[in-house]
This record gives sequence, structure tokens and C-alpha cells, in this order.
Amino acid sequence: MIIPVRLGESSYDIEISRGAIDLAAEKIVKKDRKILVVTDSGVPKEYSEAIKGVARKAKVVTFPMGEENKSLATYAKICEELLEFNLQRGDAIVSVGGGVCSDIAGFIAATYMRGVDFYTVPTTTLAATDASVGGKNGIDFCGKKNILGAFLQPKGVIIDTDAFKTLDKRQYASGLAEIIKMAATSDAELFRIFEEGRAEEEIETVIERSLKIKKYVVEQDEKESGLRKILNFGHTIGHGIESSEGMSDLYHGECVALGMIPMCGEKIRPRVIAVLEKCGLYRELCYDWEKITEATFHDKKADGDTVTVTVVNEIGCFEMQTMKCLELIELAKNCLKG
Repeated sequence: MIIPVRLGESSYDIEISRGAIDLAAEKIVKKDRKILVVTDSGVPKEYSEAIKGVARKAKVVTFPMGEENKSLATYAKICEELLEFNLQRGDAIVSVGGGVCSDIAGFIAATYMRGVDFYTVPTTTLAATDASVGGKNGIDFCGKKNILGAFLQPKGVIIDTDAFKTLDKRQYASGLAEIIKMAATSDAELFRIFEEGRAEEEIETVIERSLKIKKYVVEQDEKESGLRKILNFGHTIGHGIESSEGMSDLYHGECVALGMIPMCGEKIRPRVIAVLEKCGLYRELCYDWEKITEATFHDKKADGDTVTVTVVNEIGCFEMQTMKCLELIELAKNCLKG
């Protein structure tokens, strides 16, 4: 399955298939240029070696896995490797791994020598459905997620669904949260696949449908000035939970899943919670709302004492609402009791 993303000179294809990593190298590598592969310690080595193995000259840079390593320190270390490798503007950077790999490799590609080609080979459900597509790249700074970032569309995305077999249940489910997000806002039939418990057996279809939504949104609004804000459904409170002290053991998708609940109308909220429970994405926690409030409204989506959020009152439909920050927190408190 090939999904074209049409953005003029920044157009690219997303390819989804089983065993795609074996084909990725031939599609990405041009024999006359260097390739730097960025991966982390949690990704099976054979994935990055498949890319390296067919290049004229390639280098693999591996950093420690974990969100805490999506940092200036890792950025600086990889840039040092680029300089030592003498990577030039005609060469390319390839991300092989999860969302952290994609975010940091894309940010480096956007800023190193004012921009070099960037490809991404996501190996997690989260990276495949979120970080690898759309051109948003960044690193965390001072405890704030993605506060340093840049837009750079990849030259290509290759998704091998066989790679998901190496994920544990929590990692796998974390990516499903991003798909549920898009189903809730834009695709009632996709949401029903989750309600009926068919998502895992139909994973290629599920990813395809979710990426077609994201493709459409990105094509209409590449730089997040309007429609693309729907992709933030669940993220405002979710990022607040994720960035607040004491919640560092939660995965990104788990936080987004919790962040969706207050943004759902009362009529559909039980359906959403039931799907999240089915996927292992719902839990009761001990929330520190003072810390969550502080983390949430350091978020770049806040504007003074108000924030614009995506609200879903009917599955498959959405609306944008501007709310007072404290009003949003009170809503979240009432919906996320723990």
C-alpha cells in the first residue's frame, strides 16, 4: 500500500507492507551519497544494518532509548557525529525506530547545514501513525515536550508492520492511542473496528485509514494554522500529564488517551473509555493537578488565559472550542478522577 502525501515540492510517499524494511534500503539509498542512520538502543540492530548494508558509505549512530534522551545533549552528540562523518547537504539522514528517533533525527535534518534530506523507517505503532508523518520534528527542553522544533517533511516513509511484533503490549497500545484519536475525530467506521476488537488482526487497514486522515489534514494545513489542530485532540491535557513530575513512567500514547476523555461529550465518553480499556489505555491514577496545570499551560498551544482545543461530541466529528485554561483543568478533574 502506497499513500502519497501531496505538498508540492515537499511531496512524498508513505509505504505500508509486511517486510518493508528489506525493501527500504533500496528505496532510500543512493549509491553516490552518504547515509547517517539514527536509531536507539531499544531498536533491533538488524533494522539499521539493513539500511547501512547497501549504502556506499553509511554510519549508524545509536543513542540510549527513552523520552529523556530527546534532548539538547543527544542533539549535540549526533551533530558531532555528523561533522566527524563529514555529511554534506547532498547526503541524507535516516531515522530507524520509534517516535523519539523520528523527532530528534528530523530536527537534526532540519537544522544541520540548514537542511538535509530525511527519511523515516518507523518500527513502532506510535511512530508509524504519529511522529513519522507530517513533518513536525523537535526535542524536549527544560521539561517541556517538543518546545524546540522545526517543520521538515521527510523524503519518504516506509512502514514495516512486521516490526511491531518486537513491541511489548504497552508500547504497541501506545501507538493505538493516536489511531483512536483520529478515529474519534474523523472516522466512525475505524472507531467501530476498535469497538469490535478487530484492530490488531486488521492492523494494516487500521494504520492505512488513520494515515489517510492525517495525510488529508497535513495536505490542507501543513504548518498547523487551522485544520491540523484536530491532530492535537487529547494532547493538551495529555502533554500536561506527560510533562508533570511523577508521571514519567507513562508512555506518550497512554497520556494522550487520558487527555482525550475530558474532550469527549458526555454521550460518547463511555464509548471512548470502553475502547481505551479494551486496548489497555485506561487507568485510574493519582493526579497532581497543580503540577499538571503548570505543565499544561507552558504548552505552546496556550494563548494567555485561554486555549483552543478539539472537542468530540459525536464519533467521527469534531469541533474547535476556545476555553479558559482553568475551565479546562476543572473539566479534566471531573472526568479523570483518581
